[in-house]
Amino acid sequence: MVRAFDLHRFRRDEGGVTAIEFGLLALPFFAIIGAILETALIFLASQVLDSAVNDSSRLIRTGQAQAANYTVENYRDAICENLYGLFDCDLVKIRVSQVANFAGANIGVPADPGTGNWTVVENYDHGSGNSVILVEAYYKWPIALNMFDFNLSNLPDNTRMLSAVRVFRNEPF
Repeated sequence: MVRAFDLHRFRRDEGGVTAIEFGLLALPFFAIIGAILETALIFLASQVLDSAVNDSSRLIRTGQAQAANYTVENYRDAICENLYGLFDCDLVKIRVSQVANFAGANIGVPADPGTGNWTVVENYDHGSGNSVILVEAYYKWPIALNMFDFNLSNLPDNTRMLSAVRVFRNEPF
């Protein structure tokens, strides 16, 4: 004999509750995990770029880059040696310029905020002994996660501008 549907027994049955709860909480949980991982990766990449620019600027400050007749490509290679494969080195934009004094070190806008196109013009002027030098390096970091209005991009092409800047006086070489 087939029994009629028992609504009371159906409401008491708790089998499958865990699966339903997981289904409700899985998307927000994995979104939060993804946001944490992407934020951490951006902070790591920013720190790696900053450290690479700091280390490579020492070559200019001590006169080693001048003695080796560095160009912007040579200096980019010096930076890329310390980027641990996190960056596409061909996309790192570099500007090394001699400034009159520390107060005269002006940093321009490296990319158009409306389009995301580069506005920085790469150049390399490492100066001579006792020159004040401004070193700038920029990179557009691609953003992978864009959900629930969580988006770390600050450019319209879904990238985040990472930058590292150093201002220093060359040693008297």
